[in-house]
Amino acid sequence: MDQHKSLETRIQEKAAELGFAACGFARADAAPQTAARLREWLEAGRHGSMIWMEERAHHRGSPAGLWPEVRSVIALGMSYAPARDPLALAGVGDRGRISVYAQGADYHDVVKKALKALGRWLANEAGCDLKVFVDTAPVMEKPLAEAAGLGWQGKHTNLLSREHGSWLFLGAIYTTLELAPDARPGGSCGSCDACQRACPTDAFPAPYQLDARRCVSYLTIEHAGPIPAALRPGIGNRIYGCDDCLAVCPWNKFAATAAANKGFLPRAELAAPRLAELMALDDPGFRQVFAGSPIKRIGRDRMVRNALVAAGNSGDPALVRPVVALLDDPAPVVRGAAAWALGQLDPARFAGEREARLVAEADVDVRAEWAASPSS
Repeated sequence: MDQHKSLETRIQEKAAELGFAACGFARADAAPQTAARLREWLEAGRHGSMIWMEERAHHRGSPAGLWPEVRSVIALGMSYAPARDPLALAGVGDRGRISVYAQGADYHDVVKKALKALGRWLANEAGCDLKVFVDTAPVMEKPLAEAAGLGWQGKHTNLLSREHGSWLFLGAIYTTLELAPDARPGGSCGSCDACQRACPTDAFPAPYQLDARRCVSYLTIEHAGPIPAALRPGIGNRIYGCDDCLAVCPWNKFAATAAANKGFLPRAELAAPRLAELMALDDPGFRQVFAGSPIKRIGRDRMVRNALVAAGNSGDPALVRPVVALLDDPAPVVRGAAAWALGQLDPARFAGEREARLVAEADVDVRAEWAASPSS
């Protein structure tokens, strides 16, 4: 152990050794505005169906609300800066777009493994109590990361970093140690509104505010039911998440792809998947394709629903056949999306299918989708 280095410096060096690109420190009470902002967001209903956000709001509001013994927070960031343009597939109708963060290994596993390793090292080094968190815990990582000097929350509500742009996975270690806090960083969004203009579904009611109910990431990942018909055109060919507001940010020109953790390199089959192949997936096939990916948690039905919406937006007549094959799928959300997609791709066939099926069809979900199509 180097006695000439502070504990904070040694923590940062160990974090870098474990694959973290950013590491900073904050007092546990360094983001006092978090609870009030969270409460306002929840009261406005902007969390949609993410009930867990309100159920554990008392834990999310402050580190001490989750663990009263905490004194300091170690905020950590792991880079996933893409080597390729995240918007490159925007006009490719027969392919689906998967958010950059989900094209490689599951970040929950990669970040949590590194956090646990850092935690073990720190417990041995300093004899402290600590807890490690990544994403699934009731922790507000972004305001804590800002308080610890990793960056600032931009107008798109995500963390922005001078060194890493928009591309950081965040994790946190709560500890009983009294660590010297870092200064909040310089940097701001200024008058730039590129992220606001880029959003395909107008999910930002104002700068620094997000309505998750309109966000493509929420609609394609968290939302389990039919995607609202009015928002489907804005989905485009995005089948899991959306990078648009992040990708257009000018701060990304400073993000070094060399800093990206190699665990997040895109898998070939997830970089530009064919919509026809996704629509053909059954449950075992889905689990096989997305093994080891964060995508696996949404399940087959939601992924096929997303692929059908993308197919309906594609204008590609070659996708009619796989769409029609799903009109009798066991999952209502899939049948409904297939009905809508057929209405977009082949209005004449849609009309014939509709008349033939509605006579005996008692499926409310599918009836709603027939009605949602402009061809009906």
